[in-house]
Amino acid sequence: MSPITLILIAIGLGLAGWLAGRAKAWSFQGPDPDRRPVSRPVYHAWYVALWVVLPVLAFVALWSAISPQLVKQAVLASPAAAELPAFGFERDAFINEARAVALGNAPGVFNDEAEALIEPFREALLRYNIIGIIITVLIALAGGGFAFLKLRPEFSARTRVERSIMAILLLASLVAIFTTFGIFASLVIETVRFFGIVSPADFLLGTKWGPDTMVSPEAVDPTRYGAVPLFWGTIFIGAIIAMIVAIPLGLMSAIYLTQYADPRLRAWVKPLLEILAGVPTVVYGYFAALTVAPLIRDAAVAIGITGASTESALAAGVVMGVMIIPFVSSMADDSMAAVPNALRDGSLAMGATKSETIRKVLFPAALPGIVAGIMLAVSRAIGETMIVVMAASPAANLTANPLEPMSTVTVQIVKLLTGEQSTDHPATLSAFALGFVLFMVTLMLNFIALRVVKRFREAYE
Repeated sequence: MSPITLILIAIGLGLAGWLAGRAKAWSFQGPDPDRRPVSRPVYHAWYVALWVVLPVLAFVALWSAISPQLVKQAVLASPAAAELPAFGFERDAFINEARAVALGNAPGVFNDEAEALIEPFREALLRYNIIGIIITVLIALAGGGFAFLKLRPEFSARTRVERSIMAILLLASLVAIFTTFGIFASLVIETVRFFGIVSPADFLLGTKWGPDTMVSPEAVDPTRYGAVPLFWGTIFIGAIIAMIVAIPLGLMSAIYLTQYADPRLRAWVKPLLEILAGVPTVVYGYFAALTVAPLIRDAAVAIGITGASTESALAAGVVMGVMIIPFVSSMADDSMAAVPNALRDGSLAMGATKSETIRKVLFPAALPGIVAGIMLAVSRAIGETMIVVMAASPAANLTANPLEPMSTVTVQIVKLLTGEQSTDHPATLSAFALGFVLFMVTLMLNFIALRVVKRFREAYE
């Protein structure tokens, strides 16, 4: 039985508890003001419902993790599993086939050895599904009964409910924090393992990148793990070429839409511009690989440049810049809209033209927010994957020619983590080291951008 079924049972029982708590709270109402409840009936109802639902949700999370293992152990303990091979991978393949058939996800098995496991699986699934339902109902009844018996006219149900909601909100906010720490810890652990094989100096300062996945870990050449070409390619494509495209177009579109455009035109153009932010990056990748890259190559050949490649850094950077135009434009738009009207009106009252007001008053006042938007756009660009995977080259070249092939950190991470390489091989571990460096760079850019935005807000609040 899926966890969703148990959650639906919990919600149904929680609704029953809500109605029971509300009915009991209404019985406290009376003409005597000294005996009237200190909390409204709805808070009594929610107090009972929370005591029904929250413990069940905690049990469902735990049961979802342990019940598959219990079912597997029950099947392995059955007489039908006595003929299974001792090799773990082969045995698990037979078990997975039988499980798929027992759950109704497959019409049959490919191996005859798995046929005998189907009935034990069905019996074990049925048994543990019943156990899960029984425990769910018991926990719900126990929690609801405990809460129901505590309801009194003098019981402060509102305070308890609000504290519970505050705890839930705090837990929801901590999920993102713990997720960030989990990502950071996993990257650090694998990066430390990699630096135990390849020194940080060779990795961060080396200029030759060419990991060989076929070489044994003992015979690894540290000089082939120099990531400087990847760092340069990431900066060149994401922070230079893309920004050359995105910053002017984004700022000019924001200035036009906020200062010159008719409100009716703005109501149409601004949503159309922000549609670019919702286009899947794989679509941008197709556009870069099939349209922009051939056009750039043909244009270069037409003016006499014969070495232009279809996997050039320029193609990936241009399309990436188009993709992040809405980030720059929206942030600049909001920053200029947040400038007090008194500054704009004062400049115009002193005789400045509209263009002079924009250049000398409005733009400088909105500059902190614009800079923050640009930095967020840079962090978005250097972490982009699909466009550079489809339009850039896997060859790590240290060059300043935008028409030559060039690779980035994200391209190499995809290349190193796809396939059947061992997780202990230095080539695979190097992907985590690249991810750690990219994580730290984007985290630093986001932190600086948030600090700039905070100072900008404080200036006009």
